[in-house]
Amino acid sequence: MLEPAYQVDVVVVGAGVAGLSAAHRLTSAGVTTAVLEAAPWVGGRMSTEKVDGFRLDRIGQLLFTSYPQLGHSPGLDALVLRPFAPGVLLHSEGRHHRAGGPAGAGGARSAFHAVRAFASAPRPPASLPKARARVRALRPVPPVVAAYGMPGAAVTELGRFDGGLPCFDAGPQPAPSGPADRVQPFGIGTPLRLRAALARIATTPVDRLLARPEQPAGQALAARGLPARTVDGFLRPLLAALLCDPDLTTSSRCADLALRAFASGRLCLPEGGAEVLPELLAASLPPGTVHTGVRVTSVATNAVTTAEHGVIRCRAVLVATGARSAAELLPGLRVPGFHAVTVVHHTTGEAPATGGYLLLDSERGGPVAHTAVVSGIDPSRAPAGRALVSSTVLGPPPADVDTAVRRHLARLYGVPTARWETLAVHHTAEAVPAMRPPHDLRRPVRLLAGLYVCGDHRDTSTLQGALRSAHRAASAILTDLGAHRPLHTADPTPTTPRKAVA
Repeated sequence: MLEPAYQVDVVVVGAGVAGLSAAHRLTSAGVTTAVLEAAPWVGGRMSTEKVDGFRLDRIGQLLFTSYPQLGHSPGLDALVLRPFAPGVLLHSEGRHHRAGGPAGAGGARSAFHAVRAFASAPRPPASLPKARARVRALRPVPPVVAAYGMPGAAVTELGRFDGGLPCFDAGPQPAPSGPADRVQPFGIGTPLRLRAALARIATTPVDRLLARPEQPAGQALAARGLPARTVDGFLRPLLAALLCDPDLTTSSRCADLALRAFASGRLCLPEGGAEVLPELLAASLPPGTVHTGVRVTSVATNAVTTAEHGVIRCRAVLVATGARSAAELLPGLRVPGFHAVTVVHHTTGEAPATGGYLLLDSERGGPVAHTAVVSGIDPSRAPAGRALVSSTVLGPPPADVDTAVRRHLARLYGVPTARWETLAVHHTAEAVPAMRPPHDLRRPVRLLAGLYVCGDHRDTSTLQGALRSAHRAASAILTDLGAHRPLHTADPTPTTPRKAVA
Protein backbone atom coordinates (compact mmCIF):
# COMPACT_ATOMS: atom_id res chain seq x y z
CA MET A 1 0.00 0.00 0.00
CA LEU A 2 1.22 3.50 -0.76
CA GLU A 3 1.96 5.77 2.14
CA PRO A 4 -0.13 8.95 2.39
CA ALA A 5 1.40 12.14 1.00
CA TYR A 6 1.72 13.41 4.54
CA GLN A 7 0.68 12.18 7.94
CA VAL A 8 0.25 15.43 9.80
CA ASP A 9 0.09 19.09 8.80
CA VAL A 10 2.85 20.40 11.08
CA VAL A 11 5.56 18.68 13.09
CA VAL A 12 6.87 20.69 16.04
CA VAL A 13 10.31 19.58 17.20
CA GLY A 14 10.69 20.26 20.92
CA ALA A 15 8.15 20.33 23.73
CA GLY A 16 9.33 23.39 25.61
CA VAL A 17 6.98 26.27 26.29
CA ALA A 18 7.61 27.76 22.82
CA GLY A 19 6.84 24.55 20.94
CA LEU A 20 3.80 23.72 23.06
CA SER A 21 2.42 27.25 22.80
CA ALA A 22 2.84 27.22 19.01
CA ALA A 23 1.10 23.83 18.88
CA HIS A 24 -1.85 25.33 20.74
CA ARG A 25 -2.26 28.10 18.21
CA LEU A 26 -1.96 25.65 15.32
CA THR A 27 -4.44 23.10 16.65
CA SER A 28 -6.88 25.88 17.56
CA ALA A 29 -6.85 26.88 13.89
CA GLY A 30 -7.66 23.34 12.81
CA VAL A 31 -4.12 22.40 11.78
CA THR A 32 -3.22 18.85 12.79
CA THR A 33 0.03 18.95 14.75
CA ALA A 34 2.49 16.49 16.26
CA VAL A 35 4.95 17.64 18.93
CA LEU A 36 8.07 15.44 19.16
CA GLU A 37 10.28 15.66 22.26
CA ALA A 38 13.51 13.71 22.73
CA ALA A 39 13.38 13.82 26.55
CA PRO A 40 11.00 11.65 28.58
CA TRP A 41 9.19 14.80 29.78
CA VAL A 42 7.99 18.13 28.44
CA GLY A 43 9.33 21.53 29.44
CA GLY A 44 12.96 21.61 28.37
CA ARG A 45 14.83 23.94 30.74
CA MET A 46 11.62 24.72 32.63
CA SER A 47 11.83 21.58 34.74
CA THR A 48 11.32 20.88 38.43
CA GLU A 49 12.92 18.15 40.51
CA LYS A 50 10.95 16.49 43.33
CA VAL A 51 12.93 15.58 46.45
CA ASP A 52 11.25 14.44 49.69
CA GLY A 53 8.18 16.62 49.15
CA PHE A 54 10.16 19.63 47.86
CA ARG A 55 9.77 21.08 44.37
CA LEU A 56 13.13 22.37 43.14
CA ASP A 57 13.41 24.38 39.93
CA ARG A 58 16.55 23.68 37.92
CA ILE A 59 17.00 27.24 36.65
CA GLY A 60 14.48 29.32 38.58
CA GLN A 61 14.17 32.13 36.02
CA LEU A 62 12.13 35.02 37.39
CA LEU A 63 8.71 35.81 35.89
CA PHE A 64 6.54 38.93 35.92
CA THR A 65 2.79 39.34 36.19
CA SER A 66 3.18 42.04 33.51
CA TYR A 67 4.23 39.57 30.79
CA PRO A 68 1.40 40.01 28.24
CA GLN A 69 1.84 36.52 26.76
CA LEU A 70 0.99 34.88 30.09
CA GLY A 71 -2.52 36.25 29.84
CA HIS A 72 -2.90 35.68 26.11
CA SER A 73 -1.42 32.22 25.61
CA PRO A 74 -4.01 29.47 25.16
CA GLY A 75 -3.62 26.63 27.63
CA LEU A 76 -2.44 28.80 30.54
CA ASP A 77 -5.87 29.75 31.86
CA ALA A 78 -5.33 27.56 34.94
CA LEU A 79 -1.87 28.96 35.72
CA VAL A 80 -1.54 30.39 39.22
CA LEU A 81 1.23 32.91 39.83
CA ARG A 82 2.52 33.51 43.34
CA PRO A 83 3.85 37.08 43.68
CA PHE A 84 6.82 38.26 45.67
CA ALA A 85 6.37 41.28 47.92
CA PRO A 86 6.48 44.46 45.81
CA GLY A 87 9.98 45.52 44.82
CA VAL A 88 13.09 43.81 46.17
CA LEU A 89 15.10 43.62 49.37
CA LEU A 90 18.69 44.86 49.14
CA HIS A 91 21.49 43.82 51.49
CA SER A 92 24.08 46.54 52.04
CA GLU A 93 26.39 47.36 54.94
CA GLY A 94 24.86 44.61 57.04
CA ARG A 95 21.32 45.94 56.66
CA HIS A 96 18.25 45.30 54.54
CA HIS A 97 16.74 48.02 52.36
CA ARG A 98 13.37 47.77 50.63
CA ALA A 99 13.42 49.25 47.15
CA GLY A 100 11.51 49.39 43.91
CA GLY A 101 8.02 48.48 45.15
CA PRO A 102 4.79 50.33 44.45
CA ALA A 103 3.33 52.74 46.97
CA GLY A 104 1.75 51.09 49.97
CA ALA A 105 -1.86 50.21 50.67
CA GLY A 106 -4.06 53.26 50.75
CA GLY A 107 -2.41 54.88 47.72
CA ALA A 108 -1.73 58.52 48.49
CA ARG A 109 -1.59 58.08 52.23
CA SER A 110 1.17 55.48 52.12
CA ALA A 111 3.06 57.39 49.47
CA PHE A 112 2.85 60.46 51.69
CA HIS A 113 4.47 58.48 54.50
CA ALA A 114 7.24 57.50 52.07
CA VAL A 115 7.85 61.07 51.02
CA ARG A 116 7.70 62.24 54.65
CA ALA A 117 10.40 59.70 55.51
CA PHE A 118 12.58 60.99 52.70
CA ALA A 119 11.83 64.59 53.66
CA SER A 120 12.97 63.98 57.24
CA ALA A 121 16.56 63.89 56.01
CA PRO A 122 18.32 67.26 55.52
CA ARG A 123 17.43 68.67 52.14
CA PRO A 124 16.65 72.01 50.54
CA PRO A 125 13.28 73.29 51.84
CA ALA A 126 12.05 73.95 48.29
CA SER A 127 11.98 70.24 47.48
CA LEU A 128 9.24 69.38 49.98
CA PRO A 129 6.42 71.32 48.29
CA LYS A 130 7.33 69.60 45.02
CA ALA A 131 7.20 66.22 46.71
CA ARG A 132 3.79 67.00 48.21
CA ALA A 133 2.54 68.15 44.84
CA ARG A 134 3.60 64.82 43.37
CA VAL A 135 1.86 62.98 46.20
CA ARG A 136 -1.40 64.71 45.34
CA ALA A 137 -1.12 63.18 41.86
CA LEU A 138 -1.32 59.68 43.32
CA ARG A 139 -4.31 57.60 42.38
CA PRO A 140 -5.19 53.97 43.09
CA VAL A 141 -5.24 51.40 40.28
CA PRO A 142 -7.43 48.33 39.86
CA PRO A 143 -6.10 45.07 41.28
CA VAL A 144 -4.47 42.50 39.07
CA VAL A 145 -7.32 40.15 38.24
CA ALA A 146 -7.76 36.68 36.86
CA ALA A 147 -6.05 37.38 33.54
CA TYR A 148 -3.10 35.48 34.99
CA GLY A 149 -5.18 32.69 36.51
CA MET A 150 -5.20 34.20 40.02
CA PRO A 151 -8.03 35.41 42.22
CA GLY A 152 -8.23 39.17 42.24
CA ALA A 153 -7.15 39.31 45.86
CA ALA A 154 -4.09 37.14 45.30
CA VAL A 155 -2.05 39.87 43.64
CA THR A 156 -2.94 43.50 44.14
CA GLU A 157 -0.93 46.43 42.91
CA LEU A 158 -1.24 48.61 45.95
CA GLY A 159 -0.83 51.91 44.21
CA ARG A 160 0.97 53.56 41.35
CA PHE A 161 2.42 56.99 40.94
CA ASP A 162 1.47 58.82 37.72
CA GLY A 163 0.15 55.61 36.16
CA GLY A 164 2.75 53.05 37.13
CA LEU A 165 5.34 54.30 39.57
CA PRO A 166 7.38 51.78 41.50
CA CYS A 167 9.10 53.57 44.33
CA PHE A 168 11.07 53.10 47.51
CA ASP A 169 8.47 51.99 50.01
CA ALA A 170 8.24 53.35 53.52
CA GLY A 171 4.57 52.47 53.86
CA PRO A 172 3.07 49.54 55.76
CA GLN A 173 4.36 46.74 53.51
CA PRO A 174 5.38 43.39 55.01
CA ALA A 175 9.12 43.39 55.52
CA PRO A 176 11.72 42.43 58.09
CA SER A 177 11.52 44.49 61.22
CA GLY A 178 14.26 45.52 63.57
CA PRO A 179 16.92 48.15 64.03
CA ALA A 180 18.94 46.89 61.06
CA ASP A 181 16.23 47.69 58.51
CA ARG A 182 15.97 51.06 56.89
CA VAL A 183 14.49 52.65 53.80
CA GLN A 184 16.94 55.28 52.58
CA PRO A 185 20.16 53.68 51.38
CA PHE A 186 21.00 55.77 48.34
CA GLY A 187 21.48 59.33 49.47
CA ILE A 188 19.36 62.43 49.84
CA GLY A 189 16.89 63.01 47.01
CA THR A 190 17.62 59.73 45.23
CA PRO A 191 14.32 57.92 45.91
CA LEU A 192 12.20 60.53 44.14
CA ARG A 193 14.58 60.60 41.18
CA LEU A 194 14.54 56.81 40.96
CA ARG A 195 10.77 56.77 41.25
CA ALA A 196 10.50 59.22 38.39
CA ALA A 197 12.92 57.20 36.25
CA LEU A 198 11.02 53.95 36.83
CA ALA A 199 7.71 55.72 36.28
CA ARG A 200 8.89 56.96 32.92
CA ILE A 201 10.07 53.55 31.77
CA ALA A 202 6.88 51.86 33.02
CA THR A 203 4.73 54.08 30.80
CA THR A 204 7.07 54.38 27.80
CA PRO A 205 5.74 52.48 24.76
CA VAL A 206 7.86 49.49 23.82
CA ASP A 207 8.51 50.89 20.34
CA ARG A 208 10.12 53.97 21.86
CA LEU A 209 12.34 51.85 24.09
CA LEU A 210 13.48 49.82 21.09
CA ALA A 211 14.29 53.01 19.20
CA ARG A 212 16.89 54.10 21.77
CA PRO A 213 20.59 53.82 20.88
CA GLU A 214 21.87 50.34 21.71
CA GLN A 215 24.92 49.58 23.82
CA PRO A 216 25.83 47.17 26.64
CA ALA A 217 23.52 47.68 29.59
CA GLY A 218 26.39 48.32 31.99
CA GLN A 219 27.55 51.26 29.90
CA ALA A 220 24.05 52.61 29.37
CA LEU A 221 23.36 52.82 33.12
CA ALA A 222 26.03 55.45 33.55
CA ALA A 223 24.17 57.80 31.19
CA ARG A 224 20.78 57.63 32.95
CA GLY A 225 21.36 60.60 35.24
CA LEU A 226 21.11 58.71 38.54
CA PRO A 227 23.76 58.78 41.27
CA ALA A 228 26.48 56.16 40.99
CA ARG A 229 25.47 54.73 44.36
CA THR A 230 21.93 54.13 43.08
CA VAL A 231 23.19 52.51 39.90
CA ASP A 232 25.69 50.25 41.65
CA GLY A 233 23.58 49.55 44.74
CA PHE A 234 20.20 48.94 43.11
CA LEU A 235 20.04 48.88 39.30
CA ARG A 236 23.10 46.71 38.67
CA PRO A 237 22.15 43.88 41.06
CA LEU A 238 18.53 44.10 39.94
CA LEU A 239 19.33 43.86 36.24
CA ALA A 240 21.88 41.10 36.85
CA ALA A 241 19.11 39.06 38.50
CA LEU A 242 16.51 39.81 35.82
CA LEU A 243 18.85 39.15 32.88
CA CYS A 244 20.98 36.36 34.44
CA ASP A 245 23.93 38.48 33.31
CA PRO A 246 26.33 39.45 36.12
CA ASP A 247 28.53 41.57 33.82
CA LEU A 248 25.59 43.42 32.19
CA THR A 249 26.82 42.78 28.66
CA THR A 250 23.17 42.49 27.57
CA SER A 251 21.75 44.94 25.04
CA SER A 252 20.51 48.12 26.72
CA ARG A 253 17.22 47.71 24.85
CA CYS A 254 16.65 44.31 26.43
CA ALA A 255 17.61 45.76 29.81
CA ASP A 256 15.05 48.53 29.32
CA LEU A 257 12.38 45.92 28.58
CA ALA A 258 13.32 44.07 31.77
CA LEU A 259 13.10 47.28 33.82
CA ARG A 260 9.76 48.07 32.21
CA ALA A 261 8.41 44.65 33.21
CA PHE A 262 9.70 45.21 36.76
CA ALA A 263 8.25 48.72 36.96
CA SER A 264 4.81 47.78 35.66
CA GLY A 265 4.29 44.36 37.29
CA ARG A 266 5.29 42.04 40.10
CA LEU A 267 7.98 39.40 40.31
CA CYS A 268 6.31 36.03 40.69
CA LEU A 269 6.69 32.25 40.66
CA PRO A 270 4.36 29.68 39.09
CA GLU A 271 2.59 27.73 41.80
CA GLY A 272 3.98 24.20 41.99
CA GLY A 273 7.25 24.87 40.17
CA ALA A 274 8.45 25.94 36.74
CA GLU A 275 7.34 22.65 35.17
CA VAL A 276 3.69 23.59 35.71
CA LEU A 277 3.69 25.90 32.68
CA PRO A 278 4.72 23.33 30.05
CA GLU A 279 2.62 20.64 31.75
CA LEU A 280 -0.49 22.83 31.55
CA LEU A 281 0.20 23.55 27.89
CA ALA A 282 0.75 19.86 27.09
CA ALA A 283 -2.30 18.66 29.04
CA SER A 284 -4.67 21.02 27.21
CA LEU A 285 -3.56 19.96 23.71
CA PRO A 286 -5.67 17.37 21.85
CA PRO A 287 -4.88 13.80 22.99
CA GLY A 288 -2.05 12.23 21.03
CA THR A 289 -0.45 15.54 20.04
CA VAL A 290 2.65 15.31 22.25
CA HIS A 291 5.10 12.42 21.88
CA THR A 292 8.03 12.20 24.29
CA GLY A 293 11.09 10.00 23.86
CA VAL A 294 11.20 10.68 20.10
CA ARG A 295 14.54 12.01 18.85
CA VAL A 296 14.52 13.94 15.58
CA THR A 297 17.74 13.49 13.59
CA SER A 298 17.02 15.69 10.55
CA VAL A 299 14.37 18.05 9.20
CA ALA A 300 13.19 19.21 5.79
CA THR A 301 10.36 21.41 4.59
CA ASN A 302 8.03 18.41 4.22
CA ALA A 303 9.34 15.75 6.61
CA VAL A 304 11.30 14.94 9.73
CA THR A 305 13.44 11.88 10.31
CA THR A 306 13.36 10.30 13.75
CA ALA A 307 15.60 7.71 15.34
CA GLU A 308 12.61 5.72 16.60
CA HIS A 309 9.97 5.99 13.85
CA GLY A 310 11.78 6.76 10.62
CA VAL A 311 10.38 9.48 8.37
CA ILE A 312 7.23 11.40 9.29
CA ARG A 313 5.82 13.38 6.37
CA CYS A 314 4.18 16.73 6.89
CA ARG A 315 3.44 20.07 5.25
CA ALA A 316 5.62 22.20 7.56
CA VAL A 317 8.22 21.77 10.30
CA LEU A 318 8.71 24.07 13.29
CA VAL A 319 11.98 23.64 15.20
CA ALA A 320 11.28 24.77 18.77
CA THR A 321 14.33 23.44 20.60
CA GLY A 322 17.08 25.33 22.38
CA ALA A 323 19.48 27.37 20.27
CA ARG A 324 22.26 24.79 20.04
CA SER A 325 19.97 21.88 19.21
CA ALA A 326 18.18 24.02 16.64
CA ALA A 327 21.50 24.81 14.94
CA GLU A 328 22.31 21.10 14.73
CA LEU A 329 19.08 20.53 12.82
CA LEU A 330 19.31 23.77 10.84
CA PRO A 331 22.92 24.24 9.64
CA GLY A 332 23.83 27.89 9.38
CA LEU A 333 21.58 29.01 12.24
CA ARG A 334 23.56 31.29 14.53
CA VAL A 335 24.26 29.95 18.01
CA PRO A 336 24.37 32.78 20.59
CA GLY A 337 26.51 32.86 23.68
CA PHE A 338 24.96 31.69 26.92
CA HIS A 339 24.82 32.68 30.58
CA ALA A 340 25.49 29.91 33.09
CA VAL A 341 23.18 29.59 36.10
CA THR A 342 23.60 27.51 39.25
CA VAL A 343 20.68 27.13 41.66
CA VAL A 344 21.34 25.87 45.18
CA HIS A 345 18.37 24.68 47.25
CA HIS A 346 18.52 24.48 51.06
CA THR A 347 15.95 23.61 53.68
CA THR A 348 15.71 24.65 57.31
CA GLY A 349 13.17 24.30 60.07
CA GLU A 350 12.93 28.03 60.71
CA ALA A 351 12.60 30.34 57.73
CA PRO A 352 14.68 33.54 57.67
CA ALA A 353 12.51 36.64 57.96
CA THR A 354 12.46 38.36 54.56
CA GLY A 355 8.78 39.28 54.28
CA GLY A 356 8.26 37.56 50.94
CA TYR A 357 10.89 39.61 49.10
CA LEU A 358 13.53 38.66 46.58
CA LEU A 359 16.85 39.41 48.34
CA LEU A 360 19.74 40.90 46.35
CA ASP A 361 23.30 41.66 47.44
CA SER A 362 24.13 45.28 46.60
CA GLU A 363 27.77 44.76 47.55
CA ARG A 364 28.31 41.56 45.53
CA GLY A 365 30.16 40.14 48.49
CA GLY A 366 29.79 36.50 47.49
CA PRO A 367 28.60 34.16 44.75
CA VAL A 368 24.84 34.57 45.37
CA ALA A 369 23.17 37.02 42.96
CA HIS A 370 19.71 36.64 44.48
CA THR A 371 17.96 34.40 46.97
CA ALA A 372 14.49 33.95 48.44
CA VAL A 373 12.56 31.88 50.93
CA VAL A 374 10.62 30.26 48.11
CA SER A 375 8.28 28.34 50.41
CA GLY A 376 7.10 31.69 51.77
CA ILE A 377 6.06 32.71 48.25
CA ASP A 378 4.66 29.34 47.18
CA PRO A 379 3.91 26.99 50.11
CA SER A 380 3.30 24.08 47.72
CA ARG A 381 7.06 23.85 47.09
CA ALA A 382 7.94 22.53 50.56
CA PRO A 383 6.36 20.08 53.03
CA ALA A 384 4.69 21.46 56.13
CA GLY A 385 7.09 22.61 58.81
CA ARG A 386 10.04 23.08 56.45
CA ALA A 387 11.34 26.18 54.68
CA LEU A 388 12.82 26.09 51.18
CA VAL A 389 15.54 28.65 50.44
CA SER A 390 16.58 28.85 46.79
CA SER A 391 19.68 30.83 45.80
CA THR A 392 21.03 31.65 42.35
CA VAL A 393 24.68 31.92 41.33
CA LEU A 394 25.36 33.59 37.97
CA GLY A 395 28.34 32.75 35.82
CA PRO A 396 30.89 30.03 36.57
CA PRO A 397 30.32 28.75 40.12
CA PRO A 398 33.14 28.57 42.70
CA ALA A 399 34.88 25.24 43.26
CA ASP A 400 33.00 24.40 46.48
CA VAL A 401 29.79 26.13 45.55
CA ASP A 402 27.69 24.88 48.47
CA THR A 403 30.18 26.05 51.12
CA ALA A 404 30.60 29.42 49.43
CA VAL A 405 26.85 29.87 49.08
CA ARG A 406 26.21 28.95 52.74
CA ARG A 407 28.80 31.47 53.88
CA HIS A 408 27.26 34.18 51.74
CA LEU A 409 23.70 33.34 52.83
CA ALA A 410 24.72 33.64 56.49
CA ARG A 411 25.65 37.28 55.82
CA LEU A 412 22.65 38.02 53.64
CA TYR A 413 20.05 36.59 56.02
CA GLY A 414 21.92 37.30 59.25
CA VAL A 415 21.41 33.77 60.59
CA PRO A 416 23.67 30.70 60.92
CA THR A 417 23.43 28.39 57.91
CA ALA A 418 25.82 25.59 58.92
CA ARG A 419 22.94 23.31 59.90
CA TRP A 420 20.88 23.95 56.77
CA GLU A 421 20.35 20.84 54.66
CA THR A 422 21.39 20.97 51.02
CA LEU A 423 18.66 19.48 48.83
CA ALA A 424 20.17 19.98 45.36
CA VAL A 425 22.72 21.93 43.35
CA HIS A 426 21.63 22.41 39.74
CA HIS A 427 24.22 23.83 37.32
CA THR A 428 23.16 24.68 33.76
CA ALA A 429 26.00 25.92 31.59
CA GLU A 430 23.69 27.11 28.78
CA ALA A 431 20.79 28.28 30.89
CA VAL A 432 19.95 31.59 29.19
CA PRO A 433 20.88 32.76 25.67
CA ALA A 434 22.95 35.94 25.80
CA MET A 435 21.47 39.11 24.27
CA ARG A 436 24.58 41.16 23.57
CA PRO A 437 24.32 44.17 21.25
CA PRO A 438 23.44 44.36 18.49
CA HIS A 439 20.49 42.15 19.40
CA ASP A 440 17.55 41.62 17.05
CA LEU A 441 14.41 41.18 19.14
CA ARG A 442 12.51 39.96 16.09
CA ARG A 443 14.85 37.43 14.56
CA PRO A 444 13.21 35.66 11.60
CA VAL A 445 11.06 32.65 12.46
CA ARG A 446 10.34 31.71 8.83
CA LEU A 447 13.48 30.28 7.25
CA LEU A 448 11.85 28.80 4.15
CA ALA A 449 8.30 28.05 3.10
CA GLY A 450 7.65 24.97 5.23
CA LEU A 451 10.57 25.42 7.65
CA TYR A 452 10.30 27.58 10.78
CA VAL A 453 12.06 28.11 14.10
CA CYS A 454 11.05 29.63 17.45
CA GLY A 455 12.30 29.88 21.02
CA ASP A 456 13.74 32.41 23.46
CA HIS A 457 16.80 32.73 21.18
CA ARG A 458 14.58 34.38 18.52
CA ASP A 459 13.25 37.24 20.71
CA THR A 460 14.27 37.95 24.29
CA SER A 461 15.77 35.32 26.59
CA THR A 462 12.69 35.22 28.80
CA LEU A 463 9.45 33.30 29.07
CA GLN A 464 7.77 36.28 27.41
CA GLY A 465 10.23 36.06 24.51
CA ALA A 466 9.70 32.31 24.07
CA LEU A 467 5.92 32.68 23.99
CA ARG A 468 6.05 35.67 21.67
CA SER A 469 8.32 33.87 19.19
CA ALA A 470 5.89 30.93 19.26
CA HIS A 471 3.06 33.27 18.39
CA ARG A 472 5.04 34.73 15.46
CA ALA A 473 6.02 31.30 14.15
CA ALA A 474 2.48 29.90 14.39
CA SER A 475 1.13 32.97 12.57
CA ALA A 476 3.68 32.53 9.78
CA ILE A 477 2.78 28.83 9.40
CA LEU A 478 -0.94 29.54 9.28
CA THR A 479 -0.41 32.24 6.69
CA ASP A 480 1.69 29.97 4.47
CA LEU A 481 -0.72 27.05 4.79
CA GLY A 482 -3.77 29.23 4.29
CA ALA A 483 -5.22 27.45 7.28
CA HIS A 484 -8.57 28.85 8.33
CA ARG A 485 -10.31 25.48 8.53
CA PRO A 486 -9.28 21.84 9.11
CA LEU A 487 -7.03 20.74 6.26
CA HIS A 488 -7.54 17.01 6.51
CA THR A 489 -8.00 14.15 8.93
CA ALA A 490 -4.47 13.07 9.73
CA ASP A 491 -3.23 9.58 10.24
CA PRO A 492 -1.94 9.15 13.77
CA THR A 493 1.77 9.63 14.37
CA PRO A 494 3.30 6.13 14.49
CA THR A 495 4.12 4.73 17.91
CA THR A 496 6.14 1.77 16.63
CA PRO A 497 9.02 1.74 14.17
CA ARG A 498 7.92 1.77 10.50
CA LYS A 499 9.66 -0.13 7.75
CA ALA A 500 10.69 1.91 4.77
CA VAL A 501 8.63 1.28 1.62
CA ALA A 502 10.62 0.83 -1.55
